[in-house]
Amino acid sequence: MNQAALKDLLYRLADDQLILGHRNSEWNGLGPILEEDIAFSSMAQDKLGHSLQLYLLLNQLGEAEPDTVAFTRNAPQFHCSQLVELPIGEYDFSLIRHFLYDHAELLRFEALGQSSYEPLAQVARKLKGELKYHVLHANTWVKRLGSSTEEAIERLQQSLNYALPYALGLFEKTDQEEAIIAEGIFIGEDALKGRWEESIRTVLSQTALQLPDLRTLTPVYGGRTGEHTEYLQPLLDEMAEVFRLDPTADW
Repeated sequence: MNQAALKDLLYRLADDQLILGHRNSEWNGLGPILEEDIAFSSMAQDKLGHSLQLYLLLNQLGEAEPDTVAFTRNAPQFHCSQLVELPIGEYDFSLIRHFLYDHAELLRFEALGQSSYEPLAQVARKLKGELKYHVLHANTWVKRLGSSTEEAIERLQQSLNYALPYALGLFEKTDQEEAIIAEGIFIGEDALKGRWEESIRTVLSQTALQLPDLRTLTPVYGGRTGEHTEYLQPLLDEMAEVFRLDPTADW
């Protein structure tokens, strides 16, 4: 097994989950209604748990302990997409990001369930159930609000238009892409993006929202190779506060 290719993929997966988990946790106590406050907090906790499972796989491959990997790196050492590091903004943006991201992640983990690297395949099959719930939650609210008032539809459409170039960054390839596909570790980003577009288009067609022609958009790349927004380092500094005070604290 090509360990460099495998680690490259695992870091991308784990860092996305860790950063978006922390971002979504910022809705704790701020949700527009209590139901959503609890839902976002619960899904944030899931994502932190997912990142831990993936960091443990990296640890088994010789990388540092999960706490060390999660809380001692600086922004250029992270491999997350720029989509997940953006501030939570208003609820319409966080909902659209949740919708775009979790559709991609569910499809990604469904594919990874057939990975040639069995430890990763086992984790993917285990986490898929929670991701199905995340997608169900996102679909419910996008359909409800995307077919409601003129203001709600306009706000969601603006957030969709803003978030889509960043969401395309989820499918940014690295120099390990060919090895990942050749070794049967993963189906590859192009195949995943095709499935993702079909999946989100199906849901959006049931609303008043319009999916722009993705071919006309310029993807926001760079996150997979350590180029990040100005928002990531302050988030990492905040995340690491407890670890710096007590490196022995459990997750």
